[in-house]
Amino acid sequence: MDSDKMETEETCMRMLSSGSVIESDESLRSGVVSSVYPSVVCKKSSVGLVIGVDSPGRVVVEEGVGRSGSVSCLSDEGKERYLKEKGICLEHFHSWGESDQISFVEELLSGMCHYQHGTVDAFLKPMLQRDFITLLPKVGLDHVAEKILSYLEAESLRSAECVSTCWARVISEGMLWKKLIERKVSCDSLWRGLAERRSWLKFLFKPKPGEEHPPHSFYRRLYPHIIKDIKGIENNWISGKHNLQRINCRSENSKGVYCLQYDDKKIVSGLRDNTIKMWDRNTLCCLRILNGHTGSVLCLQYDDKVIISGSSDSTVRVWDVNTGDMVNTLIHHCEAVLHLRFYNGMMVTCSKDRSIAVWDMVSPMEINLRRVLVGHRAAVNVVDFDEKYIVSASGDRTIKVWNTSTCEFVRTLNGHKRGIACLQYHDRLVVSGSSDNTIRIWDIECGACLRVLEGHDELVRCIRFDSKRIVSGAYDGKIKVWDLALALDPRTPSATLCIRTLVEHSGRVFRLQFDEFQIVSSSHDDTILIWDFLNCSSQENKCPSKTYTSTTPMASLRFNTNHQWIFLLKETVVIEASGKNL
Repeated sequence: MDSDKMETEETCMRMLSSGSVIESDESLRSGVVSSVYPSVVCKKSSVGLVIGVDSPGRVVVEEGVGRSGSVSCLSDEGKERYLKEKGICLEHFHSWGESDQISFVEELLSGMCHYQHGTVDAFLKPMLQRDFITLLPKVGLDHVAEKILSYLEAESLRSAECVSTCWARVISEGMLWKKLIERKVSCDSLWRGLAERRSWLKFLFKPKPGEEHPPHSFYRRLYPHIIKDIKGIENNWISGKHNLQRINCRSENSKGVYCLQYDDKKIVSGLRDNTIKMWDRNTLCCLRILNGHTGSVLCLQYDDKVIISGSSDSTVRVWDVNTGDMVNTLIHHCEAVLHLRFYNGMMVTCSKDRSIAVWDMVSPMEINLRRVLVGHRAAVNVVDFDEKYIVSASGDRTIKVWNTSTCEFVRTLNGHKRGIACLQYHDRLVVSGSSDNTIRIWDIECGACLRVLEGHDELVRCIRFDSKRIVSGAYDGKIKVWDLALALDPRTPSATLCIRTLVEHSGRVFRLQFDEFQIVSSSHDDTILIWDFLNCSSQENKCPSKTYTSTTPMASLRFNTNHQWIFLLKETVVIEASGKNL
């Protein structure tokens, strides 16, 4: 700032604080104050300066509380003078450097009162805001704007599309609806399973060579369809609406299906007739029968390489899952092998002989006994484990917890009044079922019983749980679905915890497994039932039942739901081609 301007500024600032009455003559007109608001009253109070209009051509600086003024109150001559002097002031202001401008504004602000500061603040707030999503693409940072918006959930993403055409373009060009769906599929088993079953998984992630993915509008339209599907599944679980498929496993020597496991391609079952039968999920035909056990097959588990089974013949047998060949036989227990689990190179078996055996699995043909755990006073009916704990339950009414690494005993969970037939352990929770007809939920770390579920009329034979629900099967032939979250809330009345009872089996329910879409159960009645909560009849409270035998191919009766997504894709393409907005 040159010396003339500095002198002008100092003169004007001195006049603002002098408390004198100054005529707005030619000398003042060259000053900064008269250039800003030449015909105002500046009244100095304890809280600062109050600016208001006095009369045309005069600037008054005095003590006391002032009144705000308006240019509209000036005479025509005053308005003309005001506009002229305002222009001179702005011309001076714009000719200064940035630091000088800031310094001058600071001095002006220091001479204002509190309410004026509030007015200035309200004026500055919108000026300080920046639409960075709009600005980033203008400087070549489109990917940054896309990355920021990619963290939004669906509701916020829909709102963001309405902010401006620029925001909508960033979302569209960044394929953010597609990325949102991909993120859900990657981290949520319900979304993943739905993508596979509804056949829109092929439209996600990186396309195969030679293939192209649909436009962004397809994914925007797909999302609400997915949400509707998910809500429909949840409602079906609550209402009990399902489609039922039945596999008849009856044979000359069969008197029950003791155990099972399934995936999207097959069901593997262990029967009382000493066999393991594999069933095709599409046709429900028997693919293979594994013979070798000389007693009932009481338990089994498989992965992508082997099936391992335990039997009342006291042996554990290992089978090639692809060929059905028996590759190993483990002889250790002296009575029936009642349950087994294997995971990550380790297997745990339990027996009617009251012992638990821990095995190291080097390969299917090399499985070595590591340790035998003893402590139960009756048959050990079930085991489960993870990297931290081995959990076992027995007819002696107790659940025992062991350290997985050292195999040392940790604690006993007491509470059931009769023998315990089943349990599942995951994270901190243990859920157990007993011949006292109850289900108990335990905190494994402190050994506390968190809840007792009552409702079955006979022994609770099998139980599974996930993050949402517990599913139990009992000797009363019933399968019950319980709300896990409500069960963990002590304020919830016990009568409201069972959300649905399913009755189709005519005998004891021996084993069940479930996921987000279905329950697969087996029974003493020689059947395997598939309870489908995804593909349901539209009729309220109707549960269609179809019975299949092991010799009847049913591929033509499988539900084909792909058409709705194909139609959606075609509809989207047509809309885009016609130039209509979605």
